[in-house]
Amino acid sequence: MVVATLSSGGAERVTTNLAGRWAGLGESVTLITWSDSADDFYPVDSRVTRLGLGLLHDSPSWFAALFGNLRRIRRLRRVLRALRPDVVVSFLSKVNIVTILACRGLPSRLVISERVHPPRAPLGAPWEQLRAWTYRRADEVVALTRETAEWLAVHAGCKRVSVVPNAVFLPLAVGEPSVDPRAIVGSDGNILLAVGRLVEQKGFDWLCRAFAKNCTQFSDWSLVILGEGPQRDRLESLAAELGISERVSMPGQVGNVADWYARADLFVLSSRFEGFPSALIEAMAAGCPCVSFDCDTGPRDLIDDGVNGKLVALGDVDALAGALGGLMRDPALRARFATRSEGVLERFSEERIMAGWRAVLSG
Repeated sequence: MVVATLSSGGAERVTTNLAGRWAGLGESVTLITWSDSADDFYPVDSRVTRLGLGLLHDSPSWFAALFGNLRRIRRLRRVLRALRPDVVVSFLSKVNIVTILACRGLPSRLVISERVHPPRAPLGAPWEQLRAWTYRRADEVVALTRETAEWLAVHAGCKRVSVVPNAVFLPLAVGEPSVDPRAIVGSDGNILLAVGRLVEQKGFDWLCRAFAKNCTQFSDWSLVILGEGPQRDRLESLAAELGISERVSMPGQVGNVADWYARADLFVLSSRFEGFPSALIEAMAAGCPCVSFDCDTGPRDLIDDGVNGKLVALGDVDALAGALGGLMRDPALRARFATRSEGVLERFSEERIMAGWRAVLSG
């Protein structure tokens, strides 16, 4: 299994979950990253062989980036020749391209997993050309949704594309740091929870603006955003500009996210786009009432609007504020959504999703 890092993120969490499950079934699993293993955020099952290549570096120029990726191709190819795996599975677009190039001529079956909806996350011209040239050479491509599968067939020429969404892997992994929700919001306060890296994709700027519209009316509610990333300073400045700094908490990455789902009164996904949002699946499985932008892709596969949650037109901050306000004032509606949202446990159960992966790996 090949991925760039095991830093905090949805694809990284899925990778470690799959590695642990396959190892638990008696498979010999090696998990390879560009980064060094000392940088891991997610714990790796002790039965999984962990190999960090130490080749994750910032590239100050296109020449440095090219040289860095050539080093990754050569190093990965040497490792795979030594391991002689039956199957190689890679995750994330650029890692997929590098892995395909490293595997050329090797006997291993090659499966690549696209974790985003490509038209919403363009790679730039050189990488897009490489994707169109390389993806069709993989033995199979795994997409998270039918929309992504269709795009890959048309735009990347992929002949074999399987749809295998993310599973609800329970119980959620527990690690450090452990942050007690009671240390952030008292037991008498209500929590609006969001989870994700502090990057533009996650739309936390939209979320702050929507929350600000409800602050005066709902003085007992706090917004908590779990995650870390480059937009922290910008989001903190925005909260100050909106006058909601005292009502917004960003504790950073936490290793006990299950405790936060259990404590949350309402969960919100404000993303501009997704592949298939693990945080939304986990929140629904934990019984959180949920509101989400109807972004590409994933939320509309999980939420039946008005039945087990609320979908809002992408980017409509006023509509998001209205949906949040409606649920903040209506505990009965929150309870109804919470009860119905747990249906994702069956639709996206570990057993069902692992069966999909078994079919892919067996060819």
